[in-house]
Amino acid sequence: MRYEVIPFGNLLKEPIRNGLTKPKAIRGQGAKMIAMGEIFANSRIGSINMDRVPVTDKELNNCGIEVGDLLFARQSLVLEGAGKCSIITVVDEPTVFESHLIRVRIDTSKANPYFLYYYFNSHHGKENIKTIVEQVAAAGIRGSDLIRLNVPCPTLEEQNHIAEILNRFDDKIELNQRINKNLERQAEAIFAEHFLNNSDIPDGWRTGNLLEIADYLNGLAMQKYRPKDGEVGLPVLKIKELRQGVCDDSSELCSPSIKSEYIIHDGDVIFSWSGSLLVDLWCGGICGLNQHLFKVISKNFDKWFYYSWTLHHLKRFIAIAADKATTMGHIKREELAKAEVLIPSKSDYDRIGTVMGPIYDLIIANRLENRKLAEVRDRLLPKLMAGEIDLPGD
Repeated sequence: MRYEVIPFGNLLKEPIRNGLTKPKAIRGQGAKMIAMGEIFANSRIGSINMDRVPVTDKELNNCGIEVGDLLFARQSLVLEGAGKCSIITVVDEPTVFESHLIRVRIDTSKANPYFLYYYFNSHHGKENIKTIVEQVAAAGIRGSDLIRLNVPCPTLEEQNHIAEILNRFDDKIELNQRINKNLERQAEAIFAEHFLNNSDIPDGWRTGNLLEIADYLNGLAMQKYRPKDGEVGLPVLKIKELRQGVCDDSSELCSPSIKSEYIIHDGDVIFSWSGSLLVDLWCGGICGLNQHLFKVISKNFDKWFYYSWTLHHLKRFIAIAADKATTMGHIKREELAKAEVLIPSKSDYDRIGTVMGPIYDLIIANRLENRKLAEVRDRLLPKLMAGEIDLPGD
């Protein structure tokens, strides 16, 4: 496929725009406001919950959002976050965006916004963005630099075909995500029914704590375990990777010869106990466990059980860390010992597990499928543009 390479600014319908300063007090009323967190959590932003802010008609006119708008992160505390690109897929009510974001509105007679979205999320597109990232107090980009970036521009018909193909992958990924959210709600409801809503402890049950039902293994200071000569390094699982659910080209590497217990596999339960507290089922591939993260395992109990109890106590842990925070809040192991759990009788445990276990197995399977779909999608774009794969109608 032959295509032009032209300045990004040539494809714009109107000048780029920075967003509104987010009010310190969110009233919970008014227009939706897309913040930095939304574009990192949702590459395609549809109908999701977000903060609401009061806006004037002028602000809504200047900083309103339409389907097909591209949003770029102006700034990020980490270098690889600056320039992150998302696309708006649904606008179900008046919506604006905050000042840490840049809105780009594409002239659809010249380019397909989805094609450009896929380009800026490709390896080449991210490398292109890196050329304009400034490292000051925080990594950042300027709109004036963004519009001067040269981008590939096949014919509009070819862009439409490429976007259509790649959108099918994202549609399936989003379907799996919706299924998983429903499964998670079901699992939480079943867990609450059996373990949280009882006024009395059932016969044969007993109380315990998190440290009785699982081992919480803290990770290594991976700067001491870099790959040796001739070794192919493992990506390091840090808080950034846990948040985004996958390791990437910016992830640090460690030696694959670290002790096996510090190597993370798909399906492992990971608990970030410092900084951003969260617990998740890791589905991002084999990697090494960094410090400030717990790998949660158990010889006596199943994953559904210790994951559910750790997740149940997470809100309280976050509150404890916030109260202690001076620079970075964290949870000490003694808090795990204070976190009470209910341990069922063997028969009740097995009965509940026959329902809970398959739910989490399916959640993990769907997330693994999504990772594979994303990998195939990302490999397709350069092949489609290089003409290695025929487009519909070719």
